[in-house]
Amino acid sequence: ALVVGTPMAQVIKAEDDYSIEIGLTPNRADAMGHIGVARDIAAYMIENEIGNEKITLPSISEFKVGNEALKIEVKVENSDACLRYCGLTLTDVRIGESPEWLKQRLKVVGLSSINNVVDVTNYVMRELGTPLHAFDAAKVGGNVVVRNAKAGEKLITIDGVERALAEDQLIIANATEAMCIAGVFGGIDSGVSAATTSIFLESAYFEAVSVRKTAKFHGLNTDASFRFERGVDPELTMLALKRAALLIQEVAGGTVSMTPVDIYPTVLKASPIEFSVANCNRLIGVNLSAAHIIRILESLDIQILKTAGDLLTVSVPLFRVDVTREADLIEEVLRIYGFNKVELPAKLNASLGNYAKPDRNELQNTVSEVLVYNGAFEILNNSLTNGSYVAKFGGEDLHEAENVVMLNPLSTSLDAMRQSLVFQVLEVIERNQNRQNPDLKLFEFGKIYYKKDGVYGERKCLLLAATGKGQKDSWNAKSDNASFYDLRGMIDAVFSRLGLSAHLNLTKFSNSLLKNGASLTLLNQNIGQAGAVAAPMLKHFGIKRDVFVAEIWWDDVIAAMKLSKTVYAELPKTFAVRRDFSLLLNEAITFDAIEKIAKKSAKKLLKEVQLFDVYEGKNLEEGKKSYAVAFYFQDQLETLKDTQIDQAMQGIRNELEQQLGAELR
Repeated sequence: ALVVGTPMAQVIKAEDDYSIEIGLTPNRADAMGHIGVARDIAAYMIENEIGNEKITLPSISEFKVGNEALKIEVKVENSDACLRYCGLTLTDVRIGESPEWLKQRLKVVGLSSINNVVDVTNYVMRELGTPLHAFDAAKVGGNVVVRNAKAGEKLITIDGVERALAEDQLIIANATEAMCIAGVFGGIDSGVSAATTSIFLESAYFEAVSVRKTAKFHGLNTDASFRFERGVDPELTMLALKRAALLIQEVAGGTVSMTPVDIYPTVLKASPIEFSVANCNRLIGVNLSAAHIIRILESLDIQILKTAGDLLTVSVPLFRVDVTREADLIEEVLRIYGFNKVELPAKLNASLGNYAKPDRNELQNTVSEVLVYNGAFEILNNSLTNGSYVAKFGGEDLHEAENVVMLNPLSTSLDAMRQSLVFQVLEVIERNQNRQNPDLKLFEFGKIYYKKDGVYGERKCLLLAATGKGQKDSWNAKSDNASFYDLRGMIDAVFSRLGLSAHLNLTKFSNSLLKNGASLTLLNQNIGQAGAVAAPMLKHFGIKRDVFVAEIWWDDVIAAMKLSKTVYAELPKTFAVRRDFSLLLNEAITFDAIEKIAKKSAKKLLKEVQLFDVYEGKNLEEGKKSYAVAFYFQDQLETLKDTQIDQAMQGIRNELEQQLGAELR
């Protein structure tokens, strides 16, 4: 009977332990086993004089072959995808529960116990970072073949799902059928079960890209594929096999019944890397001696092949797949030395002579602030999009170019780099509209990508969009639906803030994406287009209101900034004077044309031109319209006289009559 007060830990035989979670970046494949993490800790301890020990790999000195009672022939048909393959058999194995110590250690790292043999393979994988797989030897028969799948071949995996295999996928098979998707997932029939008495134990080095493609094809992400697709240590393959065999004998009994097979046709070797001590110190900002740097590198198992003054030639172990050049070695030195040990100088010097003009980031922030002040929200979309958008709606209008397609797409809806920002802003509008938020002003800075005549290209763009109502309904005013002029207001706000309004022109334009729009030019160079989104696109996205968008080539706008000059002046001491014209015009004439002609005619005194009324219809002849235009005149220092204003207005009238055929009403 239990005594009251007995600690529950004693009752359930729980052990004290500590679990440490580390944020592991994908490049650190070497730290996906406890040994790899221990190596870094040992290097840190040596550097900080806490200890002077190096890691010790598990001993396999007790490994021995008991007999040759169960020989299995192994053949590797695809040595490009399987660079090293090791295997052995064990007979008289007793499948059952694992001992408590093994269960507990797996539990601490988040793994559930399955049976003693499978638990050992999981244990060694977590220990060394090398995945292993155990087959029921009775299901293997006398042959193991590492080959590509055949057309139409299928395999039911451990999860009970029947999977169709592709011909470029590596599998482990017996003489007649597939048993395992190499490096990814085992088959349900060939795995270890309670009835198993002998096993074939596999330890291999599969090529990373092959495993990654296969795992993605089947939508699988297993502990094994997670490691293989990042890169395991090919030099630990045989050690892991023998280590696992010894542990299986410890927890499940059995005898090694064949000499281990090791098929390794092309032995992988590390390439030497040259390393400069002076360059290292220059980049990290600390003067370390060559001896100090060598101590750090050697503590990470990086071998020093040769020293010649300031230069070192080193050999990086194969398990460090992320260290391939001098810069990577310098990062290793700094990482172990300690980022926090690099002291900041008392004084920081900055060169003012070599900076980019204009500052692209500053300009982008400035324009973003202007647009936000005008009620717009910034959005940020993925550079990947649905490649079918261009085929459905783009026609020949998108750069007359091809999509940049992904070789290994995440899904069919993210299979190409975007050729335009328009499609994704429609996705955003659709999502908001379906969530009762239809009134939107949006903008996005982003790159677009294309392939033309076999050459890849990209350009930075600014997208503006307006849809729904211009503002919320109020008790004293009802808002109208957004129009092209709401979009034009956003465009004007951008170019006015950049000081480029005087150089901006809009001419009528339509294509398969936009209707009733305008082409934007700066000094006769096309820098984008604006207009209403074509009806087929709105229908495809289920958008119920008109959408007005402008796509502006931001790189070209930046290049034109040399035309913009910042001029400072005192506040005017005089008032502005307003004069109005009511003009009868052909309906094709735009307000832009009127504004530009007026400012050119009276550029010294005319400060602003404003359109305040438009009339078309009854009492006007067909093809005509009436514009009511206000002109504001001002001199910075002196009050203008009526004769000066009348003279300026007469000059504007003459130019409008001559160039546009305008008539005063």
